[in-house]
This record gives sequence, structure tokens and C-alpha cells, in this order.
Amino acid sequence: MWIADRWNDYRVLDTSAGEKLERWGDYTLIRPDPQVIWDTPKDHRGWRHPNAHYHRSSAGGGSWEFFDLPEQWQIGYRLVTGKTLTFGLKPFSFKHTGLFPEQAANWDWMSGLIEKAGRPVKVLNLFAYTGGATVAAASAGASVAHVDAAKGMVNWARENAALSGLEDAPIRWLVDDCMKFVERELRRGNTYDGIIMDPPSYGRGPKGEIWKIETAIHPLVENCAKLLSDEPLFFLINSYTTGLAPSVLKYLLDLCVTKTYGGSCRAEELGLPVGDTGLILPCGASGRWQKS
Repeated sequence: MWIADRWNDYRVLDTSAGEKLERWGDYTLIRPDPQVIWDTPKDHRGWRHPNAHYHRSSAGGGSWEFFDLPEQWQIGYRLVTGKTLTFGLKPFSFKHTGLFPEQAANWDWMSGLIEKAGRPVKVLNLFAYTGGATVAAASAGASVAHVDAAKGMVNWARENAALSGLEDAPIRWLVDDCMKFVERELRRGNTYDGIIMDPPSYGRGPKGEIWKIETAIHPLVENCAKLLSDEPLFFLINSYTTGLAPSVLKYLLDLCVTKTYGGSCRAEELGLPVGDTGLILPCGASGRWQKS
């Protein structure tokens, strides 16, 4: 398991009865988590005095209950490269805050590879959300194509780049369907040294295009492998889809990338430490391919 254990501004404080108690900077949130199937005593005082609590509805979805939380606030993360990233957070629908802290383990990995490459590096970030991976790659010196179908998420990512001092970094901000963008890049003959993708289980593009990970992920990875340069550096796939094992991601990468470019591939769960318990909360999986 790859564990994101270098955070100062974020921490999972406790978990119980389908929920996790988290500290995001100066604020404490309670949010649902399907992995938390145990019902342990809620002894941590944060359970009694949160700044906000997201309640899951039995009819689907849910809603926030606010006690003392600003509309927006910021937290920072210091990469292993020494660069500090700053992210703007805000509570919005589907329980999210605009950041997945477990991805810090991947930010450290990719930014280290980019910095050590000692050459210009082009990165493609698909389903790029609010830009955590984009700003991590850009902070290490890469030029990045940031692609997401949601205009609001792309705007949020631009704000995160500015907060991190990267407003003038070579980042292309693209509101587009990821699969169609990749197909056009193939026709254009463009290539990338690093590829990142964080596909949803299900989604729709800006023109109603339907995405289902079970049927769409393989052809997308196949096409993305064709976009790799003659000196590829890395390929990263993230997945939060329940039941999609890390070994499936490794199989995809070995089939589509390692078979052609050599290198090595690993896939593991991602995790976050839970307070001082010594336990790790699983948070999806990642598959990592790298040339060296």
C-alpha cells in the first residue's frame, strides 16, 4: 500500500460507523466513507464539535450540515522535492471538498521523476479535476495539458495553480471530453512523456458523452499508450471504483504499456493514516508504470 503520510495540514482523526472524522487545516469535518464498516466508540472530541457534517441520505445523495465553516479556505502540502502546493477548498455536493489527500503519495512519486529527468517533460492529465496532479507536475518543471469535461473543475484547478505560484507555468487548460481529446491528439501526432488519468466510475462529457469505466478504460489506455514519446517517463492510473483491484490496473498497464516500452509496473492500494491508531484507511488504488 502507498500511504500519504507526509501531510501537516490534513489528517484522518478517527473512523467509525460509516464515517470519517478529518482535520482540514483549521477545520474538522465528518464525512461518510463506505470502507468504514466498523462501529467503534467515538471518543475523539472532534465527533462532538465538527465544523461541518455531511449526512448521507437513504434515498441517495446527501447534504451538508454546517456549524462553523467558511465558504472557502486553504491548505498546503510540501512535496518531497521541497516545493509547497496550496489548494483552495470548499464543501460541495457529493460530500467532496475539492481534494483527495491520498493522492499526495502519487504527487511525490511523479514530481520526483520529473525533477530527476533533467530535461523538458510534457505531461497529459486526464479527468484532471481540481488539478492536484497538474500543479505537482508543473511545480517540478513539466509542461502540462490539463483536461476535464467540467468547466467549473478546470477553473478551480487554475485557481489552485495561482495559489501555488504557478499562474505563469506552461499549463494548457482544456474543457473537453477526455477520450475525444486523446483521439484528436493521436491524429495531430502529439506525444507526452508522462500520462495521468483519474477516471470516474461513471460520468458524462460536456456534450452528454457517457463514460463507463468497465467498458471504456481499456481502449482509452491503449490510445494513451500510443501518445507516449520516444523517451516516456511514467504512466499513472487512479481508480476509486469498488471491486476494481490494483492487479487489474497493473494488468492494463503491462498489456498496453510495458509490453511496448519495457520498464516496470506496480499497483497498490492508496491509504491514509488514522490518527495515532496505527491503522490505515484504504482510499482506492493506483497503477504506476515507469521507464527506469
